[in-house]
Amino acid sequence: MQKILNTDEAENYTHYMDPKVANYICGGHPETFESYKNFTVFVFPMYDIRQPGLSASRVIVYLDHEDLFLLCEGQRGYGRVSSLFHTEETNERALWTFFRNLLKNDMDNLEDLECEVADAEMAAMVRFNHNYIQKIISYRKELLRLKRYYEQLDAIIDGLILNENGLLSEEGVLHFRILASRTTRYLENVLNLRDYVTQMREAYQAQIDIDQNNLMRLFTVITTVFQPLTLMVGWYGMNFSYMPEIDWEYAYPVFISASVLVCGALLYFFKKKKWF
Repeated sequence: MQKILNTDEAENYTHYMDPKVANYICGGHPETFESYKNFTVFVFPMYDIRQPGLSASRVIVYLDHEDLFLLCEGQRGYGRVSSLFHTEETNERALWTFFRNLLKNDMDNLEDLECEVADAEMAAMVRFNHNYIQKIISYRKELLRLKRYYEQLDAIIDGLILNENGLLSEEGVLHFRILASRTTRYLENVLNLRDYVTQMREAYQAQIDIDQNNLMRLFTVITTVFQPLTLMVGWYGMNFSYMPEIDWEYAYPVFISASVLVCGALLYFFKKKKWF
């Protein structure tokens, strides 16, 4: 028997399987993958990577020699599983088809996400964007979610390939090996994209540090230029009577000229050193 059930209504599946197993699934918390002598049960969060804002729907899968039950959490999860699951001649074929449909367009969606990240980086290079860090944080959260998602799927499919209780045929194991390689490839793509986003954040932070250093250098140049003038003003502001140039009629123009000359010499020196 192949059937989709809702976890909110325990009575819907207690009639289809061993009462002990039904009570365990209903009241317990199955691990990611558990293989027993006569049945296999596993649970995973089903994400729709086309809609990053939506939360995951928890799906529990029960498989034995005769039955395949998919227990869905919530109406949204039930509807999505119903759209992906199709009844087949054998349970292993139906389960393989479900996972194949689940992963069907993931590579296209990952490529779209990669293009979106690249466009965000290009836009940040063209002009400064205060929301750039927030975008990087959102990308990192999404990639972390996808990383956990594909890691769990990878662990589940690996457990099915081991086939410790002999529920799958050799052909079924071969089909799941194909799914395993696809899931591993998606996981590697997510990890590479996460490293790329990390490099984007580091490059953006380095650019901010460079801009801040340039600003501090400019302030340092301005301070250095006016420091001699401050000394000269303090010196002549003491008004000592024995300073002969105080009574000289050209003292004021000469002082102004000397101040301009000092500023010009310092600015020329800093410009030659490319400090600003």
